[in-house]
Amino acid sequence: MQSFTFDDILAEAGTFGRSQKRIFALLCMVSLPFSGVYVGIVFLGFTPEHWCRDAAVSQIQQSCGWSLKDTRQITVPLVNTSGVLIHSPCERYDLDWNATGLTCDNIESNFTDIQNSKAPLTSCREGWEYDYNGRQTFVTEFDLVCAGAWVVDMFQATLNVGFFIGSIAIGYLADRFGRKACFLMSNLLNGIFGILVAWSPNWISMLVFRAFLGFGVKAGWVAGYVLITELVGVKHRRTVGVLYQMFFSVGILILPLISYFITDWRWLQVAITVPYLLFLSYYWLIPESPRWLLSQHNTEKAVSITEAIAKENKKTLSKNIETMRDSNAKSSTASFMDLIRTPNMRKHTFILSFNWFTSAVVYQGLIMRLGILGGNVYIDFLISGLVEFPAAFLILFTIDRVGRRLPFATANIVAGASCFITAMIPESMFWFKTAVACIGRMGITMTFEMVVFVNTELYPTFVRNLGVSVCSSLCDIGGIVAPFILYRLAAIWLELPLIIFGVLAFVAGALVLLLPETRGVPLPETIDDIEFPDKCKDNAVISMELKRKQTTHLLDTNSDVTTNKEPGAV
Repeated sequence: MQSFTFDDILAEAGTFGRSQKRIFALLCMVSLPFSGVYVGIVFLGFTPEHWCRDAAVSQIQQSCGWSLKDTRQITVPLVNTSGVLIHSPCERYDLDWNATGLTCDNIESNFTDIQNSKAPLTSCREGWEYDYNGRQTFVTEFDLVCAGAWVVDMFQATLNVGFFIGSIAIGYLADRFGRKACFLMSNLLNGIFGILVAWSPNWISMLVFRAFLGFGVKAGWVAGYVLITELVGVKHRRTVGVLYQMFFSVGILILPLISYFITDWRWLQVAITVPYLLFLSYYWLIPESPRWLLSQHNTEKAVSITEAIAKENKKTLSKNIETMRDSNAKSSTASFMDLIRTPNMRKHTFILSFNWFTSAVVYQGLIMRLGILGGNVYIDFLISGLVEFPAAFLILFTIDRVGRRLPFATANIVAGASCFITAMIPESMFWFKTAVACIGRMGITMTFEMVVFVNTELYPTFVRNLGVSVCSSLCDIGGIVAPFILYRLAAIWLELPLIIFGVLAFVAGALVLLLPETRGVPLPETIDDIEFPDKCKDNAVISMELKRKQTTHLLDTNSDVTTNKEPGAV
């Protein structure tokens, strides 16, 4: 009896019918809170203006009726930062204020006298004062400024450590226990550790819970991505993948609106976490992947789910569904050495890994930079999020017309050029500087979204999942590095991180030009298809010609049989 693959049966059940659209809409919701976890540090860890607290000065402030900024003007020394005089955030005058003759009458005179006295300085031994502007963050609650500022870097770095471990574990977990089971387990972890982050009594426990949250978030998001791409037909996978990622951009737009109304970081963390608990209801709303079930030889359940999809799509299946089999049942065993053993495979692995790394560093860096610019963080964040939508539409418009390589390289180069230009534009040209920075965000967003599916097209079938997992793990390494590049280098010169981002993006774009074009090229099945692409194309042409001749011969034969058939013959 002839057997059929899942793709053969899916053609009858509907490649993107009502059932897949419903499941796709449900899974797209997973990308919304992911953005809050990924870049929520801009609001959760916002660092306001701060300066040293002095108990004696606080008493004088109350008796004189001064504001916090009046007090800062008198009691905090000026320091030169990148050629600009600002009030020191980490030092104060070491004075006996009762002996200085400080008066309530003339603030400017008091300030001039103290500055001219060249009084000794000391560190912030009594904590800090913050210009809150109504927002309470973990930075202000745990005093994570000056010598403790590195903890803010670690808040993002530990998340990416969780991502890194999750990206390694996800392949095994999803293949061992199933896409749906992995998705539900991840969301349970997200709910538990997201709430624990909000209830953290100190910054140490906050970082530990944040790492576990990163593991669950990455695993659940990837499991959802794999599940929906395995439920739709081949021609819909790329569009579904891009749109699935675009809902992350929708989350970027929603995040500043929520943050504007929820000003306490703990309650904001709860708001980001609650959707993951709601996703547990998907146990009753989404199916397991029939492809995975077939790979586990669970044909009975795969048939049942496929029949349910066909019924919801109002399609009728043929009786051959019982013969459905796994099309990759005889695939080769993959190993890491397959990714670097041969020249072209080695080149692809290096270039794609570097692009994953660069995409993460530049993307996270540009978003987190909004939190240190001193402008209206809500509006700046919203504007930067809006530019991600043209990026998705440009991808969908160009990849099947122009190809992959040129838009991929161009997006990197545009992002790099925008970073360089933004760094050189003076602050007085605010809107022009903002517009150029938004172009850079659009470019790096295109790069981030393109590297996902280009990665899948440059590895043979038996090693494709491993190749994507290994290369994308560099994305998490980039995420670990990004906050240190941004916050530490910005302390030297605010625009210095942009120079680093620009260099990385330029190099990544140049390397992409060394990759082969994959538009219209069949997915490679073996390493020989990668190492000898011309031979692969020739074989594909010969195979197509043989199929054409066989089809023509079969049609001619059937025609002859019909012509010579005797009356009454069966």
